[in-house]
Amino acid sequence: MSGLCYPVSTQKPEIPHRRIHHGGCGFGDDERALRLPWWDLFPLNGTASGNCLIEVKPNDAKGIAPKAAEDAVAWKEIVRKYQKPSTWRALWQIVDTLVPIAALWYLMYLSLAVSWWLVMPLAVLMGALLVRVFIIFHDCGHGSFFKSPAANNAVGFLAGILTFTPYYHWRWEHAIHHGAAGDLDRRGTGDVWTLTVQEYLESSRWKRFAYRLARNPIVLFVLAPLYLFVIKQRFPSLKANTRERHSVYAMNAALLGMAVGLSWTFGMVPYLLIQLMALMVAGSAGVWLFYVQHQFEGVYWERGGDWSFVAAALRGSSFYKLPRVLQWFSGNIGFHHIHHLSPRIPNYNLEKCHKADPLFQGVKPITFFSSFQSLAFRLWDEKGGRLIGFRHLKGRQRP
Repeated sequence: MSGLCYPVSTQKPEIPHRRIHHGGCGFGDDERALRLPWWDLFPLNGTASGNCLIEVKPNDAKGIAPKAAEDAVAWKEIVRKYQKPSTWRALWQIVDTLVPIAALWYLMYLSLAVSWWLVMPLAVLMGALLVRVFIIFHDCGHGSFFKSPAANNAVGFLAGILTFTPYYHWRWEHAIHHGAAGDLDRRGTGDVWTLTVQEYLESSRWKRFAYRLARNPIVLFVLAPLYLFVIKQRFPSLKANTRERHSVYAMNAALLGMAVGLSWTFGMVPYLLIQLMALMVAGSAGVWLFYVQHQFEGVYWERGGDWSFVAAALRGSSFYKLPRVLQWFSGNIGFHHIHHLSPRIPNYNLEKCHKADPLFQGVKPITFFSSFQSLAFRLWDEKGGRLIGFRHLKGRQRP
């Protein structure tokens, strides 16, 4: 069973109940308030600004380790040490990611004159590197990669071109995910479509067919990523505000410019084939990582009134322990429990933070091979408090 292996504490620490404006998440006034841990609401200089309303409730410590529940301030100090960005580490991560990508484009250009059998493995490798680019993009969206907001926004936009993702629009939707992960009452934005057993049984035949199709591995990990990155992200959400909408349009213009330039260099058909191949690899790997991070045995889900941010981070986000080479390509995002506890920690500090306190190390890891068990999970069983597969529905009647 994954997650934290200790009894639930009945003692709640005193945590301030605050509603503040927090810069950078791009929420409009019509969005529901996010509930985040109170130490993450403030930048390192102790100030707050912006237009995103965030709500923190005292039950954010509910369902966590007794040791941690005794002193939430100690947690703040543990994670704060790792929230400080390093300009040199960030720059080196850009160099050791983008230089190989540029080299691969050049090698693919030379290989086209020889054989497509040489081009295809290079495109696959570039797709793997695009996963790492997306983690840089992701950290910029959280304002954690660089200390400078301007640097985060600039690098985030450029990384968004390589990953076909509009920066501000994605950042807005991702903020919703962080504020609602593990909350059954706030599903639907930035997450994998997940129904409860009761919801599935009460659904129409068409909806049940659509849900089964959406959860099919070929659809979920092959077709859906291409649809997401190539088509869906070319259009803004109807709920997006002006900045988020404009970021989609700006990204589309940038992608058009990149496509024209590379098509002129490689030829339109070769460029499109290379780009689609790389995006398929990157998208499939990215969706798989995201899936395993929130769909695993022992994962935490609760209804809104009982939902806890901290429990959702440490028990609702996995510790995906990957081999070193895959950890490098995935930008340390396997330490997802740490990332959800404090999104301000840059990816290059996640492992250090994980090793800094026994509380974090108490999270049972999911290994590369054991992660494939997650493919069997399809529905959330509220009565059993666990994810189950469709085969467990036998004998259950529709109401």
